[in-house]
Amino acid sequence: MRKGVEGRRKELIHKLMVHHVNMTVEKLMKLSLKELEIEYKKVQTDCHPHSDAGSIHWINTKRC
Repeated sequence: MRKGVEGRRKELIHKLMVHHVNMTVEKLMKLSLKELEIEYKKVQTDCHPHSDAGSIHWINTKRC
């Protein structure tokens, strides 16, 4: 189980580095898995096209 947690941490750190998070690798390595997941969710909601602020909202459409 420990190996899975470390793998998930490394994956999240890599994804955060790709999204140019304003943290150094050393700071990311010190964060817990939960903290990394929170940071990744923040990044994902900011850049994901289907997030709340950036989602497409259909208006004035006819429904069949």
